[in-house]
Amino acid sequence: MANMEIDDPAFWRGRKVFITGHTGFKGAWLSLWLTSLGSVVRGYSLEPPTTPSLFEVLHLASDLSHEVADIRDRARLRQSLEAFAPEIVFHMAAQALVRESYLHPVETFETNVLGTVNLLDAVRSIPSVRAVVVVTTDKCYENREWVWGYREVEAMGGHDPYSSSKGCVELAVSAFRRSYFSMQGNHGEQNVGIASARAGNVIGGGDWAKDRLIPDIVRALMKGSPVMIRNPKAIRPWQHVLEPLAGYLLLARRLFENDRTYADAWNFGPYDEDAKTVEWVVARMCALVPGSKGYKIDGKPQPHEASYLKLDCSKARQILGWKPRWALEEALSRVVEWTLEYSKGTDMRRVSLEQIQSYSQD
Repeated sequence: MANMEIDDPAFWRGRKVFITGHTGFKGAWLSLWLTSLGSVVRGYSLEPPTTPSLFEVLHLASDLSHEVADIRDRARLRQSLEAFAPEIVFHMAAQALVRESYLHPVETFETNVLGTVNLLDAVRSIPSVRAVVVVTTDKCYENREWVWGYREVEAMGGHDPYSSSKGCVELAVSAFRRSYFSMQGNHGEQNVGIASARAGNVIGGGDWAKDRLIPDIVRALMKGSPVMIRNPKAIRPWQHVLEPLAGYLLLARRLFENDRTYADAWNFGPYDEDAKTVEWVVARMCALVPGSKGYKIDGKPQPHEASYLKLDCSKARQILGWKPRWALEEALSRVVEWTLEYSKGTDMRRVSLEQIQSYSQD
């Protein structure tokens, strides 16, 4: 795949892009990437979810139209979209933590499912929109703990409220696509491409979320204490955050160019060899940080989480032309590099842009 296919400035410069969840980890990286390409961005999100937050560390509020609002506020969301009149929409706002979903199941379903429905319903009446990418998760699949990667045609499911809510989001996207945004639908109203994107476990600098492995490792390493890990043998499809974001950018561009081949569901995950255990990831990161105190296994009872999960991304590679660029070793070294620079008080906007540029050129 040629570099220009991901982030060709000629395509993105001046393009009006609406991002929900822009204050989150992935949203902040995407906002930085798009604004660096010259896109005109409006972000719609709650306040940054952590302190510190990547959004604030990168000083993104000065680069885009920054609106603090709730995706569940249907009227406010519609008003924001209508006022901005975007060409491309990335929907990333979500309650994205499995353990949090056990504590707050109603809020998780309201935010993830009804928030998405609010967005898609608003898009129906906004003629400027040409492409919508709805970001879900690899956890949307009914996980049978098998060794094969899940393909986009597998059944939706989810053991916990978060995973189940994302399976519901996928069903809602499919229903809206076929009902309102398809020439075959009975209520086709608009020439807009709607796609969903299912990414693996993303890692990268600037993630301070609670109850996620890499942030937990970073916090422990920075404090000089051992890393406590809950499910050492669990296997996940780890990938650097720029990997799926590159897929989202490429997918949005294809949708914008009006090829309905791409109005579908897409997996974005690493190669099979980068699906590693939690313990392997922790040991590798500890080895990369001088003075690490290693790790310990947390033996306390934990809420259910899948022990094995892989994605089959052959569709994205063969049809979309996307493929991973950074192997897991490279991704982990980039996280450590970012974190060590942050601890020194370095200009993290510069470091982050350098990582984006390096990724784009690989």
